[in-house]
Amino acid sequence: MKDLKSQASKNTTPGKGGLTPEIQSRIGHQLRAMYDDVVRQGVPDRFAELIKKLDAPGATPQVENDGGTNDNNGRD
Repeated sequence: MKDLKSQASKNTTPGKGGLTPEIQSRIGHQLRAMYDDVVRQGVPDRFAELIKKLDAPGATPQVENDGGTNDNNGRD
């Protein structure tokens, strides 16, 4: 167990989060690939419609009442 810790400490960069440049690069590439996939999916229709309504002249945000209780216990 001690050998694993000493080996791990040799492969890290002190003061920089403990990750080697190779690991940081690999994480960066994987994150970019994931984000690119999300961007390619586009905006769902229901969100596009909501944005269109909010951008319309005179649009005001409306709060829907779900019939639930609030957490202020009668204090306003």
